[in-house]
Amino acid sequence: MELAGVIVNGFGIALGTLFGLFFNKINERIKETIMAGIGLTVIVLGFSMGLESDRTIVILLSLLFGALIGEGIDLDEKLNRIGAHLEVRFKKEGKESNIAEGFVTASLIFCVGALAVIGPLDSGIHGNHEILYTKSILDGFTALVLTTTLGFGVIFSIVPVVLYEGVIALFATQIDRFFSESFFNLFIEDMTATGGLLIVAIGLNLLNVTRIRVANLLPSLVIVGVVLFIYLQVQQWFA
Repeated sequence: MELAGVIVNGFGIALGTLFGLFFNKINERIKETIMAGIGLTVIVLGFSMGLESDRTIVILLSLLFGALIGEGIDLDEKLNRIGAHLEVRFKKEGKESNIAEGFVTASLIFCVGALAVIGPLDSGIHGNHEILYTKSILDGFTALVLTTTLGFGVIFSIVPVVLYEGVIALFATQIDRFFSESFFNLFIEDMTATGGLLIVAIGLNLLNVTRIRVANLLPSLVIVGVVLFIYLQVQQWFA
């Protein structure tokens, strides 16, 4: 079953969120410190991923064209609109809520990264769900920590995660048919590096250093494949 790993991943996020709710009542000062720790950890993780590739021009062009597409369709606004709708729907009367922030932040963290692509590809092509099972554990712990500071909204990230990974898993055999293994390995390197920079941006947002519209950069994770293909063709022409 191609979607077994994807379903387990969604379950892991749900379980982590539910456990995180038990720690949601902690002191606000402690929450702020925890959020700072999360932000710093996310930045370090992003930088380590960003060093996966030495094809800087591919990453730069991917972010450039990805930003143009993302701003054109304004993914960030659409994602925040969904979050705002959830906040209105589930917010308790007279209580402050950050459901929208929890949904958007968790969705970006869980979807941006190599495991979110390699995992469902391995599930779809080889029927091997080990990568997604591992990701489920990591996402579960991340959901737990995020929930302690961002609240119940984290659980709604299950929907985009399952949809995103599910589509990749279902179309994995087609992807494998059209691309060679050598190209695919280079793509994973460049996509990981590009995703790493998006994760750094998420970390900076968590620390309130800046407000980067990370969702509007998400198309770069797809565009990187096109840019890499053109880059390799140009290299062959001038070789």
